[in-house]
Amino acid sequence: MQRDQLPDDTEALKTLLIGRQELIEKLMTEIARLRRWRFGRSSERTDAVLMQLQLLLEGMQAPVGKTPAPQTEERIPAGDSKEPADKERAKRPARKRGQFPAHFPRETILHGPHSCLCPDCGAKMRTLGEDVSEQLDFVPGYFKVLRHVRPKLSCGNCSRVVQLPAPVRPIERGLPTPALMAHVMVSKYADHTPLYRMQAQFGRAGLPLERSLLGDWVAAGSSLSDPLVDALGRYVLAGGKIHGDDTPVPVLDPGRGKTKTGRIWAYVRDDRPAASTDPPAVWYRYSPDRKGEHPRGHLTDFRGVLQADGYSGFSQLYETGRILEAACMAHARRKFYDIYKQDGSPIAIEAIKRIRALYAIERQIRGQQPQVRRVARQQLAGPLLEDLHAWLAHTLHTVSMKSALAEAIQYSLSRWTALTRYRDDGHIEIDNNTAERAIRPVVLGRKNYLFAGSDAGGERAANIYSLIGTCLLNGIEPYRYLCQVLERIPEHPINRIEELLPWNLTATTQEPQRLAA
Repeated sequence: MQRDQLPDDTEALKTLLIGRQELIEKLMTEIARLRRWRFGRSSERTDAVLMQLQLLLEGMQAPVGKTPAPQTEERIPAGDSKEPADKERAKRPARKRGQFPAHFPRETILHGPHSCLCPDCGAKMRTLGEDVSEQLDFVPGYFKVLRHVRPKLSCGNCSRVVQLPAPVRPIERGLPTPALMAHVMVSKYADHTPLYRMQAQFGRAGLPLERSLLGDWVAAGSSLSDPLVDALGRYVLAGGKIHGDDTPVPVLDPGRGKTKTGRIWAYVRDDRPAASTDPPAVWYRYSPDRKGEHPRGHLTDFRGVLQADGYSGFSQLYETGRILEAACMAHARRKFYDIYKQDGSPIAIEAIKRIRALYAIERQIRGQQPQVRRVARQQLAGPLLEDLHAWLAHTLHTVSMKSALAEAIQYSLSRWTALTRYRDDGHIEIDNNTAERAIRPVVLGRKNYLFAGSDAGGERAANIYSLIGTCLLNGIEPYRYLCQVLERIPEHPINRIEELLPWNLTATTQEPQRLAA
C-alpha cells in the first residue's frame, strides 16, 4: 500500500495497523508450525523459503514498535508432552556385558596348548578349568539355489510311470522362493529400503537383478495377499470403534512429467487400552486423491465410533447416524502448543496445563475395563472438562478473533461434543494417537523411496503395509509371517482365508503383547 493510499483518519489507521499486526502474527505462527511439521520435499529448500518469508515478516514488524516476544524460560511441565517424562515406562532388563540371547547359534573356538606335557618338567598335565568369553559376530546374508529333483519311476510290467508333481511356487515358473519374496517385501515396507538399493545389495553379492524384476516380485506378493487383506479389513471394521487417519503419498503422474498427490488411509482396531483381548490390526487403503468419497467407500460396512481428526470428508459419514464421531484431544492441544512455541503465550500455557490434567487421568486408567474407565472419567475428568469449556468460552472474548489463539479455541469449542465423547464411553480413547502411530511407517517410507510409481503401486503398498503393520502390533516378526503366508496361500482354500491372519499363524513372536501407549 502506497503512502497516499493510507486513510487520514486516526482510528482507521489504528484499525488498519492492528489488522496488519494480527496477520503478521498469524503468519509467523504458521511458519513456526511448518518448521516442525515439514514433510516430504527437500528440507533445505523448504527451510530457505520459510527463512526468507520469516525475515520479510520480521522486517514488516519493525516499524510497529513491537518486538517479538522473547522465548520465556518457563517450560511446559513434562506431563504436557506427547510422551510425558513422568510417565512410568517399562525399564529394559539390564544385560551384562558379553551375554547374548540364548537362541543365537554358538560356534566354539578352542584355544588350547599344542601339547599336554609340562614345558618345565615334561610331566602330563591335568585340566584345571577354563575361561570362556563370547564375541558377537555377523554373517552377511547369502543366496542359495534350491534344486528340485523329481525322479521318474517306471514299471517294467505295465509301463506305468510315477513322478511327484512339482511344488507350488508363489509365482508360477518364477525364480524366488517365499523367503526371498518376503525379504524384498519386508525390506521395502518395514525397513523402508528402496528397490534400487536392494538391487545394489544383490549386485554386490554377485546376483545382478533388474529393479523391474524386484518390482514384479512385490506386485505378485501383493496380488497373492489380496484376499487375506480383504479378510483383515473385515476384521478391522467388525470392531465397535476404530481410529482413522491419512497421509499424502507422491505418485508418478504419467504424461505430465511430475508427481501427483495420492493418499494412504489407515484404519486401526486396537482396544487393548480398554482391557480387550482381541488382537489389534491396521488396514491401509490407497486413493488417488483426498475426496470424501474414498473414506465413505472404505467404511461402507462399518457401524460404531470413528476416532479421527477434523477432516471434513468424514462429515457425511457422521450425518448417516451409523457412525459416531470421536475427536482427538491431541489435535486440540497441538494448536495451543504451536502458539506456545512461537511466543510463549500464557493463555496457551494455561490451555496445555488443563489438557495435561486430563491425560494424567488417562494414564491411571489405561488397561482397565471400559466400565471402570467410564466411571473414573465421569467423576474425575467430567468437572475438568466443564471448567475447560467455560474457560475457553470466556477467553475467546478476550482475544482478537483473527488471532491464532482464537482459531485454536474455536477449533476445540466447535468440536466439543466429539472431543468429550470419550468421557461417557470407556471404549473410546482421549485422542487419535493410535492412528497417527500407524501412519508413521508410511511417512518414513515416503522419505526413502520418495514416490510410488503408479496408483497400482499405491494399492500394493497399502496391502503390504496392512500385513506388516498388523504383525508389528501383535509382536509378530513380519518376515517369518510373510514366509509362511507366501508358502501356504497359493493352495489355501479361499473360504478359510482367516486362518492365515497373523494371530492365527504360529509365527515367532518378538515379545508379548503390550498395552498400546
